[in-house]
Amino acid sequence: MAATATGSLKPLQHSSCSLSFHRNLITTRKALLRFGFGARKYQIRCEDLHSSSESNGKRRGEAVVAAAAKKRNQSPERCAAEGILTGGGASEAVKEVRTMMPERIKVVILTACMMCLCNADRVVMSVAVVPLADKLGWSSSFLGVVQSSFLWGYIFSSVIGGALVDRYGGKRVLAWGVALWSLATLLTPWAAAHSTFALLCVRAFFGLAEGVALPSMTTLLSRWFPTDERASAVGISMAGFHMGNVVGLLLTPHLLSSIGISGPFILFASLGLLWVSTWSSGVTNNPQDSPFITRSELRLIQAGKPAQPSINLTKSNPSLRLLLSKLPTWAIIFANVTNNWGYFVLLSWMPVYFQTVFNVNLKQAAWFSALPWATMAISGYYAGAASDFLIRTGHSVTSVRKIMQSIGFMGPGLSLLCLNFAKSPSCAAVFMTIALSLSSFSQAGFLLNMQDIAPQYAGFLHGISNCAGTLAAIVSTIGTGYFVQWLGSFQAFLTVTAFLYFATTVFWILFATGERVF
Repeated sequence: MAATATGSLKPLQHSSCSLSFHRNLITTRKALLRFGFGARKYQIRCEDLHSSSESNGKRRGEAVVAAAAKKRNQSPERCAAEGILTGGGASEAVKEVRTMMPERIKVVILTACMMCLCNADRVVMSVAVVPLADKLGWSSSFLGVVQSSFLWGYIFSSVIGGALVDRYGGKRVLAWGVALWSLATLLTPWAAAHSTFALLCVRAFFGLAEGVALPSMTTLLSRWFPTDERASAVGISMAGFHMGNVVGLLLTPHLLSSIGISGPFILFASLGLLWVSTWSSGVTNNPQDSPFITRSELRLIQAGKPAQPSINLTKSNPSLRLLLSKLPTWAIIFANVTNNWGYFVLLSWMPVYFQTVFNVNLKQAAWFSALPWATMAISGYYAGAASDFLIRTGHSVTSVRKIMQSIGFMGPGLSLLCLNFAKSPSCAAVFMTIALSLSSFSQAGFLLNMQDIAPQYAGFLHGISNCAGTLAAIVSTIGTGYFVQWLGSFQAFLTVTAFLYFATTVFWILFATGERVF
């Protein structure tokens, strides 16, 4: 009798599909909470779990016997709702992992990696330009011209890239963009060795390819995420963007000293081409086109979006005159201008600032410059999570966008004014860290507002506003060089930038909206 009881218990050890799934479900839901996505009870479920937990002993015994028989025959069995396999070894474990990680999480992780490479490729030149300037004898004003050459191409691709994203979707446009800017990154050290003119042309081409990154990212994530998760998704992607600054600033000096000028450019170009191969085979423009997405996740995404006409990729964009006739459009344009003005001043000149004002060497300057970008990556994620929380708790989209954008401009403005009084590199790093950390709240402001007011034409609108913002970035990057050369300090330009932040905040509060306009 004991032997019979033991024999009937052994199959129970191998028939725990529902129990194993339940344990993995709890682990997965905890992991998703760390990403900032709401743990909704219907997000991941297995509709047959109730049948495996029947209190009737006879039915449970029959289920155990049936599971044991199937196990002996090595025939895979699915848990009905999500396709989890039991039996069959490693391939089934892979499918379980694929099902347990929502497809939209994979999309945002790949997007964050792309944004990291996007900014790292920019920052490499901001560090490498210091030894190049010493070698070639560039003045501070010409150094500003070299730094801004990236923006010459970027300004043209913003509008064109945004229109292409609206027409063809983010997947294809982004794949071509990353491939082309990785090629330009690879060619940069050759161009620098050849001539200054060749270097300027390659950097302009690099900017031309990178112009599609932001409109592709925002458009793709708006299709893959429900409204109350979109700010968190953009926050994660932009965290990758800002971490690109950290990676570029910390790795580049070491690669320059150990390998030479070509080292960091070859490394980041190779990583970009590797990313393209992964992206092209694993992502679709829309969740309903993905062969990997589950029905429950697709329902979650579709249910979390406001009712609106389906997006027609072949529909032409509205006239520029129509877009510019509305004040919410101008609020976005002015916000983009101010954001790019301040951002590119700090991105392009921060290593030079620490080296010239506080006489620190290049490696020390890289460390002081990297700290603010690292905190910006973290604060940007929490800004997105806070924005989603406010919307879920009943606050209007308009009020949330205004709150986030006001923090994103008033904070940096006050910090830059305080930076004028910094007496040590540590003190300056603190003020820059505060400025950049608070500026990341703009990601939950104007950057998302394009999808709010013009969901079908967000790429085109992003291109228009980014074109104006890029022009402002060119002026600020070159202007900083001339101000430093003429006045001998950064103080005057930092003050101008701070007051620009304040003025744009007032305009945003008056005219921005979270309602659909186009």
